[in-house]
Amino acid sequence: MPKLNPLGIIRYMAKYKSISMGGFARIAKALSDQNRVRALMMLCQGELCVCQLIEMLGLAPSTVSKHMSILFQAGLVDARKQGRWNYYRLADDDAPEGVRQAIRWVQSTLADNKQIHADAKQVRRVCKMDKAALCARYKDQKPTHGGLKTRKGR
Repeated sequence: MPKLNPLGIIRYMAKYKSISMGGFARIAKALSDQNRVRALMMLCQGELCVCQLIEMLGLAPSTVSKHMSILFQAGLVDARKQGRWNYYRLADDDAPEGVRQAIRWVQSTLADNKQIHADAKQVRRVCKMDKAALCARYKDQKPTHGGLKTRKGR
């Protein structure tokens, strides 16, 4: 996967002054890791359970949890907890303009990326799997919440 050009996001987001320096730094940090960018792009297909993300990224549950926590803190994803598991989706239309712009920038920059296309196929495959059976693989491991608090109304 090609590296995202940090200057590109700075220029792209500089047009939008509705984001604080801290918010900008959280978004930049969130987009600085390929696995987080892959997870973000997987969510373009719709809401995914953390066990589905674990399966697709091939990482330890605690690692996926940390990645998703960073994306959540940056405001790039929303989360909801159902029982023991978290479900993630891209931030919706009521997210700050800078967040929406960052998501659009990543989507347009990686639209033709081979890894992202392969991941999209994998999302479709994993979404066809029985979610209960998939999540059962991780049942005996610690919950993967990463101290996450869901946002009200989302």
